Amino acid sequence: MSNIKLFESKKVRTHWDEEKEQWFFSVIDVIEILTESPRPRKYWNALKTKLQAEGSEVSQNLGQLKMEAEDGKMRETDVANTEALLRIIQSIPSPKAEPFKQWLAKVGYERMQEISNPEQSIDRARENWQKLGRSEKWIQQRMSGQETRNKLTDYWKESGVEKSDEFAFLTNIIHEEWTGMSVKQHKNLKSLKNQNLRDHMSEAELIFTALAELSTRQIAETEKAKGVSQNAVAGKKGGKIAKDARLALEEKTGKNIITSENFLPPANEKKKLKEGKKK
Repeated sequence: MSNIKLFESKKVRTHWDEEKEQWFFSVIDVIEILTESPRPRKYWNALKTKLQAEGSEVSQNLGQLKMEAEDGKMRETDVANTEALLRIIQSIPSPKAEPFKQWLAKVGYERMQEISNPEQSIDRARENWQKLGRSEKWIQQRMSGQETRNKLTDYWKESGVEKSDEFAFLTNIIHEEWTGMSVKQHKNLKSLKNQNLRDHMSEAELIFTALAELSTRQIAETEKAKGVSQNAVAGKKGGKIAKDARLALEEKTGKNIITSENFLPPANEKKKLKEGKKK
């Protein structure tokens, strides 16, 4: 389920994108709060048309995610990152505009607190996974893999990789090399929409993902890779190490490492990952 944050006791559905490292907010929810319109969707459609006519680039920076609607069903809705949302807010005459900007800053600050104090984020993540019924073994592997991931992204930042889409590009190269499919294809295989792929990986998938990213970082450091192109080469080499290990294990066991199983609630999906069960 998408996160829900509150502004003046009103719900604003939000989603944190791990790859792009930024928040996305439901535009309709924000429109409803700022305008108090009984028909926020109609208001937003008119505003979007106006912005497009003015040549605004806001519409180009919008996306769509499936978020839980009032009827409990997951429906696609327009979402905007903080920058695009602030531009939208500026186009709405509302006395709540300034307080809402402050609220957005607070949401960002809370995320920065987690980044500057990793223990706070780790404790919250562990608690959430425990509530979802994850085993301690799975949680430990998930957290260990995240530490490996963080060290890799730190290296990328130091070597000149800056944009969020560059991080996503490099991540996809590693993933495609070791799994034989893109991140998007892997999510589709698991019937995921806006959920975090790693939160629905088996223990084996987590281990091989970590191996691919650990290998990539060590190769990049050895070769002193700089920029996107050189890190992409290191990514393919690191991914291949995990791929070779995966194929060797699959040959010995006769079992596929890459699986369509997930942790989605049984009520929504028939497939349910059962930890500890032999595939």
